[in-house]
Amino acid sequence: MLPAVDEAFLASAPTRFVDTIEIALPASAVWAELTRDGTLDWCRGLKITWLSPRPFGVGTKRQAKLLGVLLRVQEEYFIWEEGRRMAFYVTAARPPVYRRSAEDYVVEALGPDRCRFTWTLAFELTPLGKLNSPLSSPIIKRMFTDTRRHFEQLAARR
Repeated sequence: MLPAVDEAFLASAPTRFVDTIEIALPASAVWAELTRDGTLDWCRGLKITWLSPRPFGVGTKRQAKLLGVLLRVQEEYFIWEEGRRMAFYVTAARPPVYRRSAEDYVVEALGPDRCRFTWTLAFELTPLGKLNSPLSSPIIKRMFTDTRRHFEQLAARR
């Protein structure tokens, strides 16, 4: 079991990745994509499964698998502001690459048909995690690129 983190960890973690994108969609549409079944399926190699029933909130649990067996994590939400913000910390990871890990999703309306999405990943790595870190950066950057592409395609269909 990994320790719980608080909001301060998201800003102070030794390893952080942050991506902010403006999206030509209402904030409610982006939020719906981030909370739907199969969310983040647009990120190649990532599979998310909600483990808690709806409605989601603080204490909600989910599982993430990266490339099937490369990384499996259990997650628990500690911030949930419906329609605006959600953050979780990792409770367990296989292989043990994190001492602590959290993610934060913030969706801010910029008008009726436009919003800003900020995705923050924050880690404190174990020695194994540090050894694998050359692989982590390109995978995370690809997830950010896949997410930008997904929302651009959704906006183009409107």
